[in-house]
Amino acid sequence: MNELTTLLANADFWVAVLRIATPLILGTLGVLLCERAGVLNLGIEGIMVAGAFTGWLAVYQGAPLWVGVGVAALTGAAFGLLHAALTVALALSQHVSGLGITLLATALSYFGYRVSFPKVSTPPTVQPFQPMDWLPIPVLGEQTALTLLALLLVPLVGWALYRTPLGLAVRMVGENPQAAEGQGIPVMATRTGAIVAGSALMGVAGSFLTLSAFNAFFFNMVNGRGWICVALVVFASWRPGKALLGAVLFAFFDALQLRLQQAGGAVLPYQLYLMLPYALSILALVLVARKAAYPQALMKPYRKGER
Repeated sequence: MNELTTLLANADFWVAVLRIATPLILGTLGVLLCERAGVLNLGIEGIMVAGAFTGWLAVYQGAPLWVGVGVAALTGAAFGLLHAALTVALALSQHVSGLGITLLATALSYFGYRVSFPKVSTPPTVQPFQPMDWLPIPVLGEQTALTLLALLLVPLVGWALYRTPLGLAVRMVGENPQAAEGQGIPVMATRTGAIVAGSALMGVAGSFLTLSAFNAFFFNMVNGRGWICVALVVFASWRPGKALLGAVLFAFFDALQLRLQQAGGAVLPYQLYLMLPYALSILALVLVARKAAYPQALMKPYRKGER
């Protein structure tokens, strides 16, 4: 118990928690925007990979770091536009389209890496974002600007969804697109815009891994974070504030298992420690998901004029 108390009082532990949570916050906000408009986007895993690669490659080629982030966002938006064309315009299966985009984006990123660096055994590196030492705030001062951006986006997305006409339109097309159409809201355009914006955030989430958390691109670096974001949206009941809480909660468990591995030595198999954050997250998801009020039109294709 004393060791746990000491750990919780350690600032370095919370620095690690916030660093782990950052791509989850960005990715979860992206999924939330898509699903609030009534579209499931299972392409997030591949979009994060593509954002990580293209953002890093742009910086490696000499672009400034923020330009790299912008390239990652544009990459995510492009795949989001493809997903919207398949699921909104053509009303195809959202599950199949999302999984197809994950496979396509991942394969294109790995292919692009192999073509760009055919004879490289060690991944080339870039100069990543530096900690914000000028911020006189404990824990946050040890993070990079992308973490601050992720934290600022939480209230911004919440305000946009619940305090603006555009946010009302997004929520309306995700709840009752027929009623939205009756009020003159362009359902397909609104859904498409939400998907593109959400996918851009997914691309930025991927760029955090190569431009902030690490300084290189390597295979399997996203490592299932996209799927965690999909689950966190359910945990958050499609609300940005709770999405932040869920991302921090998972990051807490993940950082905790790393410390437990170090403290436990070889007493237990390391796989048990790796399983801990996922097992506890599943438990939290089961307890919360029963009462989650999901968007009523989620995963339901919409065809203009149908009732």
